[in-house]
Amino acid sequence: MLDKAILVASTAHQGQIDKAGEPYILHPLRVMFTRRTETERICAVLHDVIEDTNITLDYLKNEGFSEDILSALDALTRRENETYDEFIDRILRNKIACYVKLADLSDNMDLTRIANPTKKDYKRIEKYRKAADRILETLG
Repeated sequence: MLDKAILVASTAHQGQIDKAGEPYILHPLRVMFTRRTETERICAVLHDVIEDTNITLDYLKNEGFSEDILSALDALTRRENETYDEFIDRILRNKIACYVKLADLSDNMDLTRIANPTKKDYKRIEKYRKAADRILETLG
């Protein structure tokens, strides 16, 4: 299923560019490579497809992804009109989502990919650091 997840993510993110001007797919791939279990790797590579593309949970279910994966991806998808804290609260209720979000936050906090980080970038990093601390507290 990991190969299918990579294919879905690559197709879904095709043409998207990140803040550093790189192909967006590199971010979920970097997050995927930090995880150990196949389930976590699948969730990592797919963690932005629901929020940032036309892919739906129903589509992924029809493609054969497990309920554990679908539940984690649902937790990892920020809702419209949801505050960031509410989003993190939901993630905290799903252990797989916690591990994937930690890896996601770690990658997002790496400013070495941005040529000239701004004050806005540093402010975003602080928000991510607080979220990571909350997740780490929950995981013990």
